[in-house]
Amino acid sequence: MRRSPACLFLSIVCRVLLFVNFLFAGVVAVGQETPAPPDAPSATQTQSKPSNPTQHEPSKNHILWIIPNYRSDENSEEIKPLTPAEKMKVSLDDSFDPSAFLVAGIFAGISMAERQYTPFGTGAQGFGKYYGGAFADQAIGNIMTEGLLPVALHQDPRYFVKGRGGFWKRTGYAISREFITRGDDGLSHFNTSELAGNAVAAGISNLYYPATDRSFGNTANKWGQQIALDAFFNVTKEFWPDMRKKLFSH
Repeated sequence: MRRSPACLFLSIVCRVLLFVNFLFAGVVAVGQETPAPPDAPSATQTQSKPSNPTQHEPSKNHILWIIPNYRSDENSEEIKPLTPAEKMKVSLDDSFDPSAFLVAGIFAGISMAERQYTPFGTGAQGFGKYYGGAFADQAIGNIMTEGLLPVALHQDPRYFVKGRGGFWKRTGYAISREFITRGDDGLSHFNTSELAGNAVAAGISNLYYPATDRSFGNTANKWGQQIALDAFFNVTKEFWPDMRKKLFSH
């Protein structure tokens, strides 16, 4: 029996969370290693140093080199509110980064494989329609939730990394940011920009998806899936600094 897109998505989310938990546990273990005695030669002293000790670290603006990550802020100590132009820039960077075109293709391929919109057809022409819909979904959603509504409501579209605490505590914090955000006044606000912005984007999507799928139930389902997807991306934003440290630091 073929699994629904929602079941497939939840399965992927669970597996990625377990993988992140494994990496996070490794980072904690590395930080708790017992130091060598003062008179014992260190590993760096017993091994010759490479001629070029500089090691390339992936950009903070991309998670796993692919997922755009312009709204994540890893320095929560000194926070300055964004100007309206800066908020719009965040939304446009997330929407039109070169990797965003690849991400849209991945989602389009999944949708086509699951035959979510049969009127789109198959083949190259069908994939083009799926791709156009997927790209429009993410671009419109980003501009609404990271640009237009944050400007209108004076809310901050950034995700501020917690960076401390246990895995599940930080995961809970990341998911809670779907409902709680920081305002330009520095106080916690109900995240109307995220929830209402995705609702508006889901409504707009009815303009370019088949008429047979333009129902309140389908629109609400699309809104719920986008909220779940954004919550998952919040978790990846929270642990991406740890993953970089684990994978690319000596």
